[in-house]
Amino acid sequence: MAMNIRTEPPLSADGRRLVERSEAALLAVYPPEECFSFTAEELAEKGTQFLVARNDGEAIGCIALVDQGAYGEIKRLYVAETARGSGVARALIEAAEAAARDIGLGLLKLETGHALHEAVSLYRAMGYRETEAFGGYPDITSNLFMEKEIGVRVRLSG
Repeated sequence: MAMNIRTEPPLSADGRRLVERSEAALLAVYPPEECFSFTAEELAEKGTQFLVARNDGEAIGCIALVDQGAYGEIKRLYVAETARGSGVARALIEAAEAAARDIGLGLLKLETGHALHEAVSLYRAMGYRETEAFGGYPDITSNLFMEKEIGVRVRLSG
């Protein structure tokens, strides 16, 4: 697989398609009131990097890094079904971690769901651990909150 990952606009045709597919995948598992994902428009706001994985030019996955001041938040990890199991998700997470380090963020947090077994297993394998609710997300039974120290925290607050 000749994969590359780079920052791209979430409002592009490929960006929107990845966000829509990500949302559809979540809604196949959770009811809308238990999905706390960002729209393409929200991902286009300042302070967010939208990373796209491509294989021979085809957009096969994405992840977003949202700068929350004292930490970075991982949103919208998604890999197309045809590319799953080939290391794309791990590579996207590693790229988001590198981007966070580049801007001085030493802590990453994410909100996911217990039912997303493959994602949760990957996060755990990559050193993410469970933590308390954050960022105004509701602390409901389907939610799982995780975090990972990725280096020295250059910025400690806002």
